[in-house]
Amino acid sequence: MRFLLFLISFVVLQTFAYSQEDFLAKQYYNDGDYEKAVVFYEKLVQKNPRRTDYSEGLVACYQQLERYTDAESFLLKKIEDTYAFPTFFIELGYNYTLQNLADQSNVYYDKALQKIEENPNFGYSVGYRFQKYALLDYAIQAYTRAMALKPDLNYDFQLARIYGEQGDITKMYQSYLNLIAEGRTSRSNVLRNIDDFISEDPSNENNILLRKVLLKNAQQNPDLLWNELLSWLFIQQKQYKSAFGQEKAIYKRTDQSSMDRLNSLGQITLEDKEYPSAISIFEFIVENSNNPVAKLNAELHLIDIELVDINSKKLDAVEKKFNALVLEYGNQSKTLQLQIAYANFLTFKKESAAPAIAILKESLRLPLSRMGVAYVKLALGDILVFDQRFNQALIYFTQVQKSLKNDVLGQDARFKVAQTSFYKGDFDWALTQLKVLRSSTSQLIANDAMQLSLLISDNSLEDSTQTALKKYARADLLAYQNKNKDAIQALEDILQNHKGEKIEDEALLRQAQLLEDQKSYADAEFNYKKIVEFYADGILADDAHFALGELYRTQLNQPEKAKTHYEKIIYNYQDSYYFPKARKRFRRLRGDAIN
Repeated sequence: MRFLLFLISFVVLQTFAYSQEDFLAKQYYNDGDYEKAVVFYEKLVQKNPRRTDYSEGLVACYQQLERYTDAESFLLKKIEDTYAFPTFFIELGYNYTLQNLADQSNVYYDKALQKIEENPNFGYSVGYRFQKYALLDYAIQAYTRAMALKPDLNYDFQLARIYGEQGDITKMYQSYLNLIAEGRTSRSNVLRNIDDFISEDPSNENNILLRKVLLKNAQQNPDLLWNELLSWLFIQQKQYKSAFGQEKAIYKRTDQSSMDRLNSLGQITLEDKEYPSAISIFEFIVENSNNPVAKLNAELHLIDIELVDINSKKLDAVEKKFNALVLEYGNQSKTLQLQIAYANFLTFKKESAAPAIAILKESLRLPLSRMGVAYVKLALGDILVFDQRFNQALIYFTQVQKSLKNDVLGQDARFKVAQTSFYKGDFDWALTQLKVLRSSTSQLIANDAMQLSLLISDNSLEDSTQTALKKYARADLLAYQNKNKDAIQALEDILQNHKGEKIEDEALLRQAQLLEDQKSYADAEFNYKKIVEFYADGILADDAHFALGELYRTQLNQPEKAKTHYEKIIYNYQDSYYFPKARKRFRRLRGDAIN
């Protein structure tokens, strides 16, 4: 028994000693203290001759100390072993490369490749080691030879990376596309990598190369995959008409089974305000879909486009369309989107809240799911806020919040509680709700909550009567009610009568946003510039810089000025909500191929 305890203690001590030596060897090496590291690696190699990581660590130390002869002697002994791991041949070759002995190094690089002939499974370790030393041509040989000898192996991902580094974009694309075609990895993963090399510009050389590769694959193998990828490329290039052509071809070749892809394309064009393409897509869905829900959604999108630039004559025409849709689809559980859209139209476009409220209260009598009830109640609450029936709106919002506590919809309801409380001047209750929302899972809700919270707290400390804050809340409500001219005037009152107060930058920003909606771009520009000039250290400076960037890019056609403001966010506001968008816009304007 005593001997057994002694044996166990001895083994534990030995294991501890090995682990200590391993730790110290790595630590000294990472610290650049190679003289000390080599001592420990020599001990570790002596005790563990078959541990390749120790052997490689020792060789690396010799090379850092320029003890090339010691490294050579050690590696020559290693490769004498019948079962020598092929990476030792590469290490020996690299040792000669460090001494500018190219002929000798190539001999051993070739021997490493020869090992793949004996066992194709060595392809990855050999290829990866060649990559480590930037021996890319050898790495390509290793991967391609292994794949040729054993078709089950696939190193297209590694090859694609190498071709990309070498600037052989065509081969890189083909390697990535092979991965998709063979189902070796997710399409989204591959497209993220390809996206690094293309831009929005269809005349970009890399874009042209990708299009050629896709068309060549489509000719050789007429698979739907190539239509789908061509559609993806056209979307990146904002060539929505061409993407629509591909999507129609896909739809016809899939026995017209689903409109999902066409609907997604329509949504993208709508978000990008490419209305002619969006109209063509949604009209196609309406004419061809056998799914009543898909058809209804498309018809509602067409109405949304019609409402972008509206006048009183168009409003009457749109109302007739809504009435026709109600007659066609009825008031059912599965047509909630129609009822909500019609109620919003009556409220926010026709300024007629009473019939809208009646429609949604009728909808609540239908047999609805919990989520269905929540959507209707949120819409009903929004309309009640428009009608300044704040307490009734708060009841509906609170019901949704309690029903869906852990859902984004519940968090949205809580924000609406805070916003409605803000409109009615109950700033303390609004702050209570907003504090909870700062950690919302939705970044947009969290950001909006933070901004409203800071607006209330900053302007409550300075002014105990909250006079300016109450004026701002009234102006914000007017904007919510689509009374933009009245809202702009209310904000002007703040700017004239509360100069120098903390609320000034908030009023400037909100007024600028409303001026943009009114297409008063020069006045909006003036407000934004005032914020970045006089409130550069304020919490809204990044908002103003981003808004100026967008204004110059999308409306005033001044890309250089836009670039300047995006750059300000990149260098001065790294924690900004707008940072990712600003960086992407900046790089795109600079002409980079970006992700």
